[in-house]
Amino acid sequence: MKKRNTKSQQPTALRDLQRQAKELTEALKRERADAENLRRRTEEERGRMATFYKAMIVQELLPAVDNLERSLMHAPKDLGNSDYVKGVQAVAKQFEKAFRDLGIQRVKTVGEQFDPRLHEAISIEDKGGDSPTGQEIVSEELASGYKIGDEIIRHATVRVKRR
Repeated sequence: MKKRNTKSQQPTALRDLQRQAKELTEALKRERADAENLRRRTEEERGRMATFYKAMIVQELLPAVDNLERSLMHAPKDLGNSDYVKGVQAVAKQFEKAFRDLGIQRVKTVGEQFDPRLHEAISIEDKGGDSPTGQEIVSEELASGYKIGDEIIRHATVRVKRR
């Protein structure tokens, strides 16, 4: 039997193994990057879905919160210190805390510059005078607006004065 020249075949086999190892390493790096991107996208989607569902729930609760606040604003003066009114105030504070804990914020209104992304104006009054600046300032809040992050849940309903 004739001996094969294994020395000449060894570098070729070694190069093939090194090439395969490099290809597998690159493939593994791509798979890891893909897995990381998928994990990141999934987390972002979960965050968006959580925000969406929080906003939906808050939208359903807002009419009750509005009515609760209106009932406090119109409570008779002689009942101001009664346990009943204090109890209703405590419930309103519970809603405020729950909203705060969920990341829900009230839209700032009175005294703020009118912003159509945050406010819905039902009337605009001109101040009058010789040199109006054209600046529109919220003068009265009729219904509170709410947002979560930059997403508006409900625009604040306001009256505006033009200065």
